[in-house]
Amino acid sequence: MKTIKSIKTLLLSMLLLFSYPTWSTEFFDDSFGNFQEELALARDEEKIGVFIFFEMDDCPFCHRMKETILKEADVIEYYHQYFKVYRFDIEGGSPVTDFDGTDYATGKDMAERKYRVRATPVMMAFDLEGNPMARYTGPTHTKEEFLLFGRYVVDGHYKDMPFNRFKRAQAQ
Repeated sequence: MKTIKSIKTLLLSMLLLFSYPTWSTEFFDDSFGNFQEELALARDEEKIGVFIFFEMDDCPFCHRMKETILKEADVIEYYHQYFKVYRFDIEGGSPVTDFDGTDYATGKDMAERKYRVRATPVMMAFDLEGNPMARYTGPTHTKEEFLLFGRYVVDGHYKDMPFNRFKRAQAQ
């Protein structure tokens, strides 16, 4: 009887595991900390650039975004259509190579020195040369706002106006 119960429990666990939406963890691409290589991948895949989500473990705003907005299928699809997408731990202790080939002893060094990221989340889009196109500090409030930020970059509006002005214009 105990064996049958164990088998039922195992089958139920497997059912739940396989029914869980697999896309929920697919927002971020895998990175090994060499952003020159990430740029090469973006070029090879004909993306417009690289999107980085600067975060830290204890950030409740990062956690909320990862558990809600970044799990949405249309968000994942949109960002992956145009960008290679990476998370970056601003407290990271591993060595990192920046887009321009500069080596940093730790991710924390690069986040603080190069991109001045001290609070999270910070979201930045970089072109295929590793130049920043747009930056958004703080969490987006809705999925629509996050998608609008993507469109702001993809459509090139970042060249003409700040995101807040673009967002107000879209609301009218």
